Amino acid sequence: MNYIKLLEENGLLTKIEQPVDIDLEIGHISYIEVKKEDSKAILFTNVIDKNGKKYPPVLTNIYGSKKALELIFKRHPDEIADEIQALLKPKKPKNLMQKIDFLSYLFSMKKVFTKQIDKNAQAQEIIHLNEDVNLLDLPVLKTWELDGGRFITMGQVYTKSLNGELSNLGMYRLQIYDKNRLGMHWQIHKDGANFFHEYKKAGKKMPVSVAIGGDPLYIWCGQAPLPKGIFELLLYGFIRKEPAKLVKSITNDILVPHDADFVIEGFVDTSKTELEGPFGDHTGFYTPIEPFPVMDVTAITHKKDPIFHATVVGKPPLEDKYMGWATERIFLPLLKTTVPELNDYYMPENGVFHNLILAKLNTLYPGHAKQAMHAFWGVGQMSFVKHAIFVDENAPELENLDEFSTYVLNRFGEKSLLISEGVCDQLDHASPNSCYGGKLGIDATMDLSDDGINTVSDNELLAKFKEISNDILELKQYKTDTKNPICIVKFSKKERIKDLFEKLLEIKDYFKILIFVDEQNRVNNPYMLTWRVVNNIDAIRDIYIKDSRFCVDATPKNAQDGYEREWPKQTDCTPEVVDSLIKRGIIKDDPALFEKFEIFG
Repeated sequence: MNYIKLLEENGLLTKIEQPVDIDLEIGHISYIEVKKEDSKAILFTNVIDKNGKKYPPVLTNIYGSKKALELIFKRHPDEIADEIQALLKPKKPKNLMQKIDFLSYLFSMKKVFTKQIDKNAQAQEIIHLNEDVNLLDLPVLKTWELDGGRFITMGQVYTKSLNGELSNLGMYRLQIYDKNRLGMHWQIHKDGANFFHEYKKAGKKMPVSVAIGGDPLYIWCGQAPLPKGIFELLLYGFIRKEPAKLVKSITNDILVPHDADFVIEGFVDTSKTELEGPFGDHTGFYTPIEPFPVMDVTAITHKKDPIFHATVVGKPPLEDKYMGWATERIFLPLLKTTVPELNDYYMPENGVFHNLILAKLNTLYPGHAKQAMHAFWGVGQMSFVKHAIFVDENAPELENLDEFSTYVLNRFGEKSLLISEGVCDQLDHASPNSCYGGKLGIDATMDLSDDGINTVSDNELLAKFKEISNDILELKQYKTDTKNPICIVKFSKKERIKDLFEKLLEIKDYFKILIFVDEQNRVNNPYMLTWRVVNNIDAIRDIYIKDSRFCVDATPKNAQDGYEREWPKQTDCTPEVVDSLIKRGIIKDDPALFEKFEIFG
């Protein structure tokens, strides 16, 4: 099916025919577009670089709305979840017709498995080998000014285990080094990295093929949190009710989708690494320069008229907002097998998914929520979640954040907290050690609150705070009608937040929860505050509790905080690039949107 045509017919595609540069311009246009309430996919038909070189068309934001996602899935994610639920808890057929329906369904399940074809693969209509291989001919984007180069961001990375019994599809960023070398950003916890270590131990090169384009459902399957050892394209067959058709790569034994627009084939020499990055990633911060494996490209194949697919990552909301929504809905039944009393869960996009999860639990006994938190932190990709808030079945809807937060703050107390530690996403910058750090659980399934406070105006409270420290620049109180108001404090950091908190306890009658941020923050922007706070804290290091008062240090950390890593910069659009795009009429000047999502920092 032509998904570009499908999006266009449904009013979900914008075509930009003016010349646009792969260096920053396409990335900035896509980044701003997906933040709109009526965001659309964008097809760039006149793609160039600064030297005027022309490239194939580029498609971005294909998952730019819930409606677009449902068109790609051909149904609502809840329908898929219901089907998974029925498989997990099958009902015994009661009559002949139900038996026939059940057998028919079981017969259809054979279509889940992939199917290999031997000829007529669109992905191999054009073949480039040896000296004809040139990654620099692909319209690979540079999205952010401080990126270390051009990165493939929507590549389907296909690998297999050393014994050939297991296959894997992952979605990792891939840095272009030169015409035939590609950086492989395999995070330590990913299956691709596990396979890599098998080959490394055996002293063998590892075959890898990267597909770009084709059926966009491949992309979602590549990031789906399936158990280890399950090939992600089985999920494609389950959703599509037809097998993913694969073809063998030209120069290695990896199978790839027959309808991919581009395929990059090659081998990874497991004895070599190269510095990769920096890259402005989906957390909204740049990841550091670190050594990663390198793929030596042996072939590039593509359709006769290929379209290059790309996604843009950075500060939320972005395309992963909608992909994450589908993941939430579809994997709820599987998560319930670990936490049977789980009613629902929600990952707000400004929590960049692994940083914040809200969950509703049908509580059966004291401590049930804390038990569920440990279960979450022990399940697959849920183990990367840093902050979890659990409420009981009587709580407001999880997506109603205003009512939800009021509910939690009226039940919150010192005994609500569970501070633990464990694995975290390799992209997390707040943890003192890469891949391992603090976790916070909040149990609001029961009322553990104490008395409220003497609420005063923001100006009055600021005056009281300034008597203790002139480095407190600004503050804003939220939810002052609850037992536990939140006070955001903008602070010019010259001393440890822990020491300042001790001083502020002199006036503890006027506050309950303090969250300290630095000058980058706008205290009137709760959406971006949430994004920055959950990114910037490590629960073990940055949460202080005394006299039933709570302090959260969400400022950047440095040596005085015992932080030895380099604190990263955040992803901001380059003003000159945006100004140029506005002047050329390619994007609209939208100060309200730019301010709301802090486009320029």
